[in-house]
Amino acid sequence: MKGKILTILALPAFFGAALAFYAGVEGKWSAMLKGPDGNEFPITYNFKISGATLSGTLTSAIGTSNISDGIVKGDSIWFTANAGSLKIKNKGRYYANGDSISLRVGARSTHTTLKRVEDK
Repeated sequence: MKGKILTILALPAFFGAALAFYAGVEGKWSAMLKGPDGNEFPITYNFKISGATLSGTLTSAIGTSNISDGIVKGDSIWFTANAGSLKIKNKGRYYANGDSISLRVGARSTHTTLKRVEDK
């Protein structure tokens, strides 16, 4: 009986910790992304988290697009950036201790590191 009570009490704490970790991804992130021609351009992601679902927007030189099919699992994230008719797959890993996201963008897996944008 005591084991069941401890389990019931521990579950909310576990899920609370997991949601707090997911919430660490939420917010505004930016980076420079290197194009196929070698030129770099700024990108900004605004991530929103609801449970294990990631959504939000991507802003780049070509405009703002929505994020779909987003998933957060542990410290890993996956999502699709919808730039017009283009659907760009992204996958990454959140590093809480460095407050950064290592991200692979598109079919060529172009790498960039996102840093959190602090609101002023």
